[in-house]
Amino acid sequence: MLDDESFTTRDRRLPVHGVVDERFRGVLDAYLENFDRDSELGSAVSVVVEGETVVDIWGGWIDEERSREWERDTLVCMMSVAKGITAIAFQMLVDRGLIDLDAPVADYWPEFAQNGKEGVLVRWVLDHRAGLPVLTTDKLWPGAMFDREAMVDALARQAPLWEPGTVAAYHVHTQGYLLGEIMRRVTGSTVGPFVREEIASPLAADYWIGLPETELARCAELRPNMDTGLFAAATTEPPDALRSLAFAQNPPWPMRTTLNSREWRESEIASASGHGNARSVARIYAALSRGGELDGVRLMSSDSVRRMATVQHEMRELLQERDYRQGLGVLLNSPDAVYMGPNPAAFGHHGIGGSIGFADPDAQLAFSYSMNRMHAVGTNGPRARRLIDAVYAAL
Repeated sequence: MLDDESFTTRDRRLPVHGVVDERFRGVLDAYLENFDRDSELGSAVSVVVEGETVVDIWGGWIDEERSREWERDTLVCMMSVAKGITAIAFQMLVDRGLIDLDAPVADYWPEFAQNGKEGVLVRWVLDHRAGLPVLTTDKLWPGAMFDREAMVDALARQAPLWEPGTVAAYHVHTQGYLLGEIMRRVTGSTVGPFVREEIASPLAADYWIGLPETELARCAELRPNMDTGLFAAATTEPPDALRSLAFAQNPPWPMRTTLNSREWRESEIASASGHGNARSVARIYAALSRGGELDGVRLMSSDSVRRMATVQHEMRELLQERDYRQGLGVLLNSPDAVYMGPNPAAFGHHGIGGSIGFADPDAQLAFSYSMNRMHAVGTNGPRARRLIDAVYAAL
């Protein structure tokens, strides 16, 4: 049973609030340890088991000055957690028979059939084998990332960097524009509005890809760690390296200031700019942990959930030089890169710096962690791992 009483802990003036099932008290201990041992600033964690919320904790501060506490409804950019949410939206269209995974992208987006992309399959966009991890054909201007049409047009002209379908390379920013344009051609809606209307609102999940002005004041400041491999690319990689092209060169964008800008928060960058919190993402993955349905809201069939979470390849992807077990837009549990507990069948997506959301269908469990101070390691980090281990220790 979920405890009815909320709690407030002030350890060294640390504000923490929420609800925890007594069986999962160890998750609270792990949460507090993150502040003691790993420089947590502000964060939230949520766990849903068999459709019931057993952990919902939030605490710390939304800013480096510690002038504002992290509130129950605080939003934060969860970075590539958006890839998983976008993949869910896309799979809903596959489930409805509107998109064929084995059809060429150009069947839905004729202008895409340029410069050797005629045979690029839809599934290769989802599993990062489309050969379009960065833009090289067009030289884009600062701010082009916020111009969805400009990015889509550039991707239509872009030549694959290698034979599509043969090489995995993380489409860190380009994937969202590619999937979003396919969705727009099929439904007339881009990813952000579809997620709000078809996923977030029905599930009462406070998650957005493209924030309206009315929600901006709720955002925590994201504190990027410029020592991470991707963010450091501007100073550590040659200009023509994949990481440098993705994060510094084309289009150019200053990470330290961009991630908290109004333009970033309001833009629909469907692979990176999603804003939400642990509670909202855990509710979305809770539906998938139960075969596609939660509280009477069905996102997709159980067959579609299984298809999305089926391994497409286990290649070493070139942009981050990591080994992933790759599904259709989601990652399967890949302990050396993205840790999702002891069950190999768990699937979801992390975001650079630490945020994560995933479903474990065998345990009917959904987990999410959101935070604002990014770590510097290449995996989803020690803070998420500590929380995940505490969850599974309680089962």
